[in-house]
Amino acid sequence: MAVTALAAAGLVTGLAAAADRTASGQAASGQAAPAAPAGETASALASRLQARYDAIKDFTADFTQTYEGGVLRRKTTEAGVVLVKKPGRMRWEYKTPEEKLFVADGRKLYAWVPADRQVTVSALPADDAPATPILFLLGRGQLTRDFTPSIAAAVAGAPADSLALQLVPKTAVPDYDRLTLVVDKATLGLRMLVARDSQGGTSTFVFSKLKENVGVPDARFSFTIPRGADVVTQD
Repeated sequence: MAVTALAAAGLVTGLAAAADRTASGQAASGQAAPAAPAGETASALASRLQARYDAIKDFTADFTQTYEGGVLRRKTTEAGVVLVKKPGRMRWEYKTPEEKLFVADGRKLYAWVPADRQVTVSALPADDAPATPILFLLGRGQLTRDFTPSIAAAVAGAPADSLALQLVPKTAVPDYDRLTLVVDKATLGLRMLVARDSQGGTSTFVFSKLKENVGVPDARFSFTIPRGADVVTQD
């Protein structure tokens, strides 16, 4: 999976965790979650999502990612577990159908594919990188500053009573054209993320078992290059 798509998934997972935490707290107190204001603008919705994500320090979740693209429009599905801790750390463990591991330790991003015996090492984006989704995942971005939001049309497969927010980067980037977040209309809990790349490929992410502010240990974001692995360094 492309790193930018992976980072986008982590970004909205954080938004979902924040929203679900608010909804859970209201349910425990016997209060209904506030409904979205009538006629809410895309910018206002983006601001509410950003505010909720900002409140998250760390989170974990199960994820499923489906990618459809290429000339034959082939579809692949992968699943695993994600852990994120601000600032600058994340861990994506792909479990099926092939084991893969992506780890960001605050300075570098490591991609390890055991079947290939290869580790790819790249630097995390700078704070001023244009519209880079990974900056949101790492707590260093602003939805309304770096993207142009709009209320999206109905998204295939989206559940009833949901809202879809489309995000187009204000500065063109080579890895993707737009992101679409599908959230619960009442709670802002995340239901789907759709990321479309410049080649027409589409990645759809689904998250479950979200747990936020659980005190994920720093050690989970440490990566040691396996002995004998080939190392590829990217700028």
